[in-house]
Amino acid sequence: VQLVESGGGSVQTGGSLTLSCAAGRYTYERNCMGWFRQRPGKDREGVAVLWIGGAQTTYADSVKGRFTISKDNAKNTLYLQMNSLKPEDSAMYYCAADRVLGWVLNPREYNYWGQGTQVTVS
Repeated sequence: VQLVESGGGSVQTGGSLTLSCAAGRYTYERNCMGWFRQRPGKDREGVAVLWIGGAQTTYADSVKGRFTISKDNAKNTLYLQMNSLKPEDSAMYYCAADRVLGWVLNPREYNYWGQGTQVTVS
């Protein structure tokens, strides 16, 4: 499974960014795709996950109401629209996919990862 993120960058507090994750053709075998982030010195944490079949979404409490996860099936691309960004949102953001049986925001449930894209909010 190939996952390639893009769209990161630097933005001021209160600004917006949209991250993209272009997925390879075998992602249909995975039931979940999501966004995770890792801040310096912190563990990787789940941000938002989309159930591929039913389009159900799950968000971390810290981003609810500000971030929106979506997928363009024709392009096989996952998005994360991030609004009202805060300095604490600064992190390396990763796209992941897998057939998840446990908690969908747990990074340990995922074996397929992109290389990450940096988001800096100042």
